[in-house]
Amino acid sequence: MTTFTYAALSFALCAGLAVAGPAHAQRPVAQPAPTPGTSTTPLSQPARPPVSASPGPGATGSASPVTSIGGSIAMPSDYVIGPGDLIQVSVWKNETLSRVMPVRPDGKISMPLLHDVQASGLTAMQLRDKIATALGEFLPNPEVSVGVNEVRSMRISVLGEVQRPGVIELRGATTILEAIALAGGFRDFASPSKITILRNDDSGKTQKIKFNYNRAVGSSGEENLVLKSGDVVVVP
Repeated sequence: MTTFTYAALSFALCAGLAVAGPAHAQRPVAQPAPTPGTSTTPLSQPARPPVSASPGPGATGSASPVTSIGGSIAMPSDYVIGPGDLIQVSVWKNETLSRVMPVRPDGKISMPLLHDVQASGLTAMQLRDKIATALGEFLPNPEVSVGVNEVRSMRISVLGEVQRPGVIELRGATTILEAIALAGGFRDFASPSKITILRNDDSGKTQKIKFNYNRAVGSSGEENLVLKSGDVVVVP
């Protein structure tokens, strides 16, 4: 065999291997049929858990925190009614005289037989006695009850080192801890142990009531004061 013939055969053999090699590599490998009852999910892509329609415990939602107190309330017996408050007057066995009504801006309420009755500046018990006495001229021994359904006249101020200082309109009996929460909580350099509540007494004098937030929320159990309308909470 000549040198030329040997070289030609070698070239043809190499070309044939080059063509056959890629074709063999690209030939798909047959996959075994899945066994009934087994998952066909590829190992490289594990199945994802189902997405719950509602957030689980600890999930952060978009609901805003509660910032006011409302609804049916239980007021302290010494709460003084003010303009805008919604009160309920009930006269036993007399639906005509029993009604829910707001206190007008002038501090009065309107009732059948009695017309205008001064309500602002009185407690619920004082207003009850006043209405019962007035109805006594028309009815024998009227039994009257008065309740505060909604507070709309109670305002306090939270000043100093809180996130949102200013005037807060309340909708029920509120403690100083709740008022601080409504004001957004303390700032970084606040002194929670040196809080002062400024309150005007019946004689018009200003009282200064000290309050220690740290002791109130701690184990010492300092009283969590219930605020009155007009109180000013100062956080140094």
